[in-house]
Amino acid sequence: MKDTSYYSNIFSKLNVSKSKELGTANHKPILILSLIDLITQGIIARNQILVSDQLVDTFNKYWNVLGTETRKGGLHYPFYHLRSEGFWHLIFKPGYEGLQNKTVKNLRPKTVNQLKLAVEYAYLDDELFNLLQNEGTRRELVESLISAWFSNYANEIEEVITINQKFQDLSPELDISETTNYDAQSKEALKTSIIRNAFFRKAVLHTYEYKCAFCGLKVMKSSKYHIVDGAHIKPFGKFRDSRIKNGISLCKNHHWAFDRGLFTVDDKYKIVMSTKFEEESPNAQPMKSFHGKNLYLPSLEKFYPDLEAFEWHRQNKFDN
Repeated sequence: MKDTSYYSNIFSKLNVSKSKELGTANHKPILILSLIDLITQGIIARNQILVSDQLVDTFNKYWNVLGTETRKGGLHYPFYHLRSEGFWHLIFKPGYEGLQNKTVKNLRPKTVNQLKLAVEYAYLDDELFNLLQNEGTRRELVESLISAWFSNYANEIEEVITINQKFQDLSPELDISETTNYDAQSKEALKTSIIRNAFFRKAVLHTYEYKCAFCGLKVMKSSKYHIVDGAHIKPFGKFRDSRIKNGISLCKNHHWAFDRGLFTVDDKYKIVMSTKFEEESPNAQPMKSFHGKNLYLPSLEKFYPDLEAFEWHRQNKFDN
């Protein structure tokens, strides 16, 4: 059955070139991320994927952040070769039908312009295209790509922060002059990127070692599934702030409680509980018993959550 699990598995096992000298050629996963970005924005609404300027620009944007430095970028590489994975199909223009033969090497497009001349459009399996219309499914597939192909950014926190900052530098509070050269339209579009948000969550969770900052709970199944969320302290929808310091790792229960003001954090990183809720905890430690306890914090002080963000939470969300 071609469901989310089926495509998550395929995305995790893409056939890519690897070598000790050049590293992994992650063109294919970056093309898929680019495609999901444009579907998220509503730019790709039909199952006909053109070699458009928007796709070229989006691919280049992600390649500049995530691409292998020792390899050349270029949309023409993955756009043509992704068809070997079985879910990506190409329709060639008249005169280029010979490219359907995967053994014909001398005709393969070597530039984006050659790709535009040769290919009418690509299309996905109908099952996959339909799955990508759902935000939750897109998020799960993006997580599969990040876990499989960009795990070095999750394991080396400095690299996670580098990527996260380059994405979140599109926030209006930050100076983007030295880190990006995106135009205003690209900046606005990327603010709502599901991929950028996925990197935010990955960076926050790794910073907190996949533990809940409230109770210390840590439950993982491989590197992909875990019980904690990377939560914004000040809501992203209002402040457009996805800095790591505006993030906190919380398990599902305490994420819900934090968002609804059942607890907050003071300027000493101590938990402050509301008294305005009822609680029964026959099999777990009551939340109210955490009042006055220290928040679990990252091992490096430079990644501690922003006290100004907690002040905003106390004043605007906490039900004292």
